[in-house]
Amino acid sequence: KAWLAELGADVVVGFGGYVCIPVGRAAEKLGVPVVVHEQNSVMGMANKYLAKRAAAVCLTYEHAAGALDEGVRSRVTVTGNPVRKSVFDATREGGRARFGVPEDVRLLLVTGGSLGARHLNQAVCALKDELLAAGDVHVIHVTGPKELDAVAGQLALTPAEEKRWHLFGYTDRMGEAMAAADAIVSRAGATSLAEISARAIPALLVPFPFATEDHQTTNARAYVEAGCAYMLADADVEGPEFARLVRSLLDDAGVRERMAAAARAQKTADAAAKLADVVMGAAR
Repeated sequence: KAWLAELGADVVVGFGGYVCIPVGRAAEKLGVPVVVHEQNSVMGMANKYLAKRAAAVCLTYEHAAGALDEGVRSRVTVTGNPVRKSVFDATREGGRARFGVPEDVRLLLVTGGSLGARHLNQAVCALKDELLAAGDVHVIHVTGPKELDAVAGQLALTPAEEKRWHLFGYTDRMGEAMAAADAIVSRAGATSLAEISARAIPALLVPFPFATEDHQTTNARAYVEAGCAYMLADADVEGPEFARLVRSLLDDAGVRERMAAAARAQKTADAAAKLADVVMGAAR
């Protein structure tokens, strides 16, 4: 309370996590309006708690409102999930130049999020020969730092193959990698999904099965139902369906065009401005 009074805060915005609760409670006691934003399709415990008395509740997915009391729903706005500026600013040409990918090839981006995804990495490695058999396919594969050595060993890339299979444990240039990609294989965390939507990248989503309340599956399902992506359970990635869906993304330009158009219709690019409008309204 002393800290908020010293700051002279006009509004407090919480994005979930236990650290938001003491700040939100202190704001309430000082009469400072609180705005809650839920990134995922399942409302987290901290956000659900603070939402009861919040001036406004912002959601990425309308579905999440089902966890709120009836009286709270009148204060809900579906804004989408804001995406960092670097993701929007990146260009296809700049991204391809950054990673050494020619303009006239198909590029598949594979990422399991910041921590990587062992099961997903193994499934993609198993497709190495099939993917590289097409001379115009390149892969940017972000394994996660702890998985890099194991994946490098499994792939055993020759010097010629390394020119087409770009392997990284981590990259801080994900905006450029996404801008360069024709398709992506990814987990379905809130931030990853928002960035995929913002860039309108045709996607195969493999939700992390042990996320709280399986929220990645719920995230992905809403996106798939909108026509923006394929989805496959983690338990099925080493089966034939995974290979079939990857081939569909790379080989069928019509599928990619339909997914990209559906993703653009989600208007994720407007999410930051919509959230800012709500926050400024609460502050006034």
